[in-house]
Amino acid sequence: MPGRLFLTATTQAVAAHLGADPVGLPPTAPRHNIAPGQEIVVCTPDRKLQHMRWGIIPVGRVNARGRPVMETIINARSETVFAKSAFEGVKRCLVPADGWYEWTGERRRKTAWRIKAKSGTPLVFAAIYDIWHGPGGIEVPQVAAVTCEPSADVRDIHHRMGVLLDPPQFDTWLGEDEAEAAALMRPYADGALEVEEATGVDWSGP
Repeated sequence: MPGRLFLTATTQAVAAHLGADPVGLPPTAPRHNIAPGQEIVVCTPDRKLQHMRWGIIPVGRVNARGRPVMETIINARSETVFAKSAFEGVKRCLVPADGWYEWTGERRRKTAWRIKAKSGTPLVFAAIYDIWHGPGGIEVPQVAAVTCEPSADVRDIHHRMGVLLDPPQFDTWLGEDEAEAAALMRPYADGALEVEEATGVDWSGP
Protein backbone atom coordinates (compact mmCIF):
# COMPACT_ATOMS: atom_id res chain seq x y z
CA MET A 1 0.00 0.00 0.00
CA PRO A 2 2.60 0.43 1.59
CA GLY A 3 1.78 -0.16 5.26
CA ARG A 4 5.23 -1.12 6.51
CA LEU A 5 8.64 -0.53 4.90
CA PHE A 6 12.10 -1.98 5.34
CA LEU A 7 15.43 -0.33 4.57
CA THR A 8 18.72 -2.10 5.18
CA ALA A 9 20.93 -0.28 2.64
CA THR A 10 23.50 2.18 3.99
CA THR A 11 22.93 5.92 3.84
CA GLN A 12 25.74 6.22 1.30
CA ALA A 13 24.19 3.55 -0.95
CA VAL A 14 20.80 5.24 -0.79
CA ALA A 15 22.33 8.63 -1.57
CA ALA A 16 24.20 7.20 -4.56
CA HIS A 17 21.05 5.60 -5.97
CA LEU A 18 19.10 8.83 -5.61
CA GLY A 19 21.89 11.12 -6.74
CA ALA A 20 21.44 12.89 -3.42
CA ASP A 21 23.61 14.56 -0.81
CA PRO A 22 23.68 12.58 2.47
CA VAL A 23 25.31 15.42 4.42
CA GLY A 24 23.38 16.06 7.62
CA LEU A 25 21.74 12.64 7.70
CA PRO A 26 23.46 10.43 10.28
CA PRO A 27 24.20 6.81 9.34
CA THR A 28 21.28 4.59 10.27
CA ALA A 29 21.18 0.94 11.28
CA PRO A 30 19.29 -1.56 9.10
CA ARG A 31 15.56 -1.28 9.73
CA HIS A 32 13.39 -4.33 9.03
CA ASN A 33 10.05 -2.97 10.24
CA ILE A 34 9.32 0.71 9.64
CA ALA A 35 5.81 1.68 10.70
CA PRO A 36 3.70 4.78 10.07
CA GLY A 37 4.40 7.46 12.65
CA GLN A 38 8.11 6.71 12.64
CA GLU A 39 10.80 8.70 10.87
CA ILE A 40 11.81 7.62 7.37
CA VAL A 41 14.49 8.76 4.94
CA VAL A 42 13.25 11.29 2.38
CA CYS A 43 14.91 12.95 -0.61
CA THR A 44 13.66 16.52 -1.14
CA PRO A 45 13.61 18.43 -4.46
CA ASP A 46 17.05 19.92 -3.76
CA ARG A 47 18.40 16.34 -3.59
CA LYS A 48 19.05 16.45 0.15
CA LEU A 49 18.37 13.48 2.41
CA GLN A 50 16.58 14.06 5.69
CA HIS A 51 14.30 12.28 8.13
CA MET A 52 10.57 12.99 8.14
CA ARG A 53 7.66 11.56 10.08
CA TRP A 54 5.68 9.07 8.01
CA GLY A 55 2.13 10.42 8.13
CA ILE A 56 0.75 13.86 7.27
CA ILE A 57 -1.40 15.53 9.91
CA PRO A 58 -3.70 17.67 7.75
CA VAL A 59 -4.14 20.52 10.21
CA GLY A 60 -6.46 23.21 8.86
CA ARG A 61 -7.39 21.18 5.77
CA VAL A 62 -10.90 20.24 4.75
CA ASN A 63 -12.51 17.58 2.58
CA ALA A 64 -14.81 18.12 -0.41
CA ARG A 65 -17.70 18.85 1.97
CA GLY A 66 -15.76 21.50 3.81
CA ARG A 67 -15.31 19.37 6.91
CA PRO A 68 -11.93 19.14 8.68
CA VAL A 69 -9.74 16.17 7.72
CA MET A 70 -9.02 14.46 11.01
CA GLU A 71 -7.11 11.29 10.22
CA THR A 72 -3.35 11.13 9.72
CA ILE A 73 -2.63 10.42 6.06
CA ILE A 74 0.13 7.87 5.40
CA ASN A 75 -0.77 7.19 1.76
CA ALA A 76 -2.31 9.54 -0.80
CA ARG A 77 -4.29 8.21 -3.77
CA SER A 78 -2.78 9.17 -7.12
CA GLU A 79 -6.26 9.75 -8.53
CA THR A 80 -6.89 12.68 -6.17
CA VAL A 81 -3.52 13.82 -4.79
CA PHE A 82 -3.37 16.85 -7.10
CA ALA A 83 -7.04 17.71 -6.65
CA LYS A 84 -7.92 17.28 -2.97
CA SER A 85 -7.84 20.37 -0.80
CA ALA A 86 -6.30 18.20 1.94
CA PHE A 87 -3.11 18.13 -0.13
CA GLU A 88 -3.03 21.79 -1.09
CA GLY A 89 0.46 23.26 -0.79
CA VAL A 90 2.36 19.98 -0.42
CA LYS A 91 5.64 19.39 -2.26
CA ARG A 92 6.89 16.26 -4.00
CA CYS A 93 9.72 14.07 -2.74
CA LEU A 94 11.21 10.57 -2.96
CA VAL A 95 11.14 7.83 -0.31
CA PRO A 96 13.75 5.07 -0.66
CA ALA A 97 13.24 1.57 0.72
CA ASP A 98 14.45 -1.92 0.05
CA GLY A 99 10.82 -2.94 -0.08
CA TRP A 100 7.55 -3.15 1.80
CA TYR A 101 5.15 -5.61 3.46
CA GLU A 102 1.55 -6.55 2.84
CA TRP A 103 -0.75 -9.02 4.61
CA THR A 104 -3.40 -11.45 3.41
CA GLY A 105 -5.81 -13.72 5.25
CA GLU A 106 -8.12 -13.41 8.22
CA ARG A 107 -7.28 -11.69 11.48
CA ARG A 108 -4.89 -13.71 13.66
CA ARG A 109 -4.21 -15.94 10.67
CA LYS A 110 -2.69 -13.36 8.40
CA THR A 111 0.28 -14.10 6.18
CA ALA A 112 2.93 -11.39 5.81
CA TRP A 113 4.48 -10.84 2.39
CA ARG A 114 7.76 -9.11 1.58
CA ILE A 115 7.91 -7.21 -1.73
CA LYS A 116 11.21 -6.03 -3.20
CA ALA A 117 12.88 -5.42 -6.55
CA LYS A 118 14.04 -8.51 -8.42
CA SER A 119 17.15 -6.56 -9.41
CA GLY A 120 18.17 -6.11 -5.78
CA THR A 121 18.32 -2.32 -6.14
CA PRO A 122 16.44 0.01 -3.77
CA LEU A 123 12.85 0.87 -4.55
CA VAL A 124 11.92 4.55 -4.65
CA PHE A 125 8.39 5.68 -3.83
CA ALA A 126 6.83 8.85 -5.18
CA ALA A 127 5.71 10.87 -2.17
CA ILE A 128 4.45 14.24 -0.95
CA TYR A 129 5.52 16.24 2.08
CA ASP A 130 5.00 19.42 4.03
CA ILE A 131 5.84 20.91 7.43
CA TRP A 132 3.46 20.61 10.37
CA HIS A 133 3.55 23.69 12.60
CA GLY A 134 2.69 22.76 16.17
CA PRO A 135 2.34 24.61 19.47
CA GLY A 136 5.32 26.58 20.69
CA GLY A 137 6.83 26.97 17.25
CA ILE A 138 7.40 23.24 16.72
CA GLU A 139 8.02 22.29 13.10
CA VAL A 140 7.75 18.64 12.03
CA PRO A 141 8.49 17.59 8.43
CA GLN A 142 5.91 14.97 7.45
CA VAL A 143 5.51 12.73 4.41
CA ALA A 144 3.00 10.41 2.72
CA ALA A 145 3.51 7.92 -0.11
CA VAL A 146 1.44 8.15 -3.29
CA THR A 147 -0.48 5.01 -4.32
CA CYS A 148 -1.96 3.67 -7.54
CA GLU A 149 -3.49 0.51 -8.99
CA PRO A 150 -1.35 -2.61 -8.38
CA SER A 151 0.91 -4.30 -10.90
CA ALA A 152 0.41 -7.95 -11.77
CA ASP A 153 3.14 -8.86 -9.27
CA VAL A 154 1.19 -7.68 -6.24
CA ARG A 155 -2.41 -7.81 -7.46
CA ASP A 156 -3.13 -11.05 -5.61
CA ILE A 157 -2.10 -9.65 -2.23
CA HIS A 158 -3.33 -6.04 -2.34
CA HIS A 159 -5.60 -3.79 -4.37
CA ARG A 160 -3.17 -0.82 -4.22
CA MET A 161 0.57 -0.26 -4.39
CA GLY A 162 2.93 2.67 -3.96
CA VAL A 163 3.94 4.56 -7.09
CA LEU A 164 7.49 3.39 -7.80
CA LEU A 165 9.97 5.43 -9.80
CA ASP A 166 13.16 4.58 -11.68
CA PRO A 167 16.20 6.91 -11.71
CA PRO A 168 15.36 8.58 -15.08
CA GLN A 169 12.01 9.63 -13.56
CA PHE A 170 13.34 11.23 -10.37
CA ASP A 171 13.85 14.70 -11.85
CA THR A 172 10.37 14.70 -13.36
CA TRP A 173 8.68 13.84 -10.06
CA LEU A 174 10.73 16.41 -8.16
CA GLY A 175 10.25 19.06 -10.82
CA GLU A 176 7.64 21.80 -11.12
CA ASP A 177 5.55 20.40 -13.98
CA GLU A 178 2.49 18.81 -12.36
CA ALA A 179 1.21 17.25 -15.57
CA GLU A 180 4.51 15.48 -16.22
CA ALA A 181 4.62 14.25 -12.63
CA ALA A 182 1.03 13.00 -12.85
CA ALA A 183 1.94 10.88 -15.88
CA LEU A 184 4.32 8.87 -13.67
CA MET A 185 1.57 7.75 -11.28
CA ARG A 186 0.96 4.30 -12.72
CA PRO A 187 1.64 0.68 -11.70
CA TYR A 188 5.24 -0.51 -11.74
CA ALA A 189 6.37 -2.73 -14.61
CA ASP A 190 5.01 -6.28 -14.40
CA GLY A 191 7.69 -8.81 -13.53
CA ALA A 192 9.99 -6.29 -11.83
CA LEU A 193 9.04 -7.18 -8.26
CA GLU A 194 9.64 -10.27 -6.16
CA VAL A 195 7.03 -11.34 -3.61
CA GLU A 196 7.92 -13.82 -0.87
CA GLU A 197 6.51 -14.80 2.49
CA ALA A 198 8.04 -12.65 5.21
CA THR A 199 9.40 -14.79 8.02
CA GLY A 200 11.68 -13.96 10.92
CA VAL A 201 10.54 -10.33 11.21
CA ASP A 202 10.13 -8.82 14.68
CA TRP A 203 6.91 -6.85 14.13
CA SER A 204 7.29 -5.08 17.47
CA GLY A 205 10.75 -3.71 16.78
CA PRO A 206 12.66 -1.63 14.23
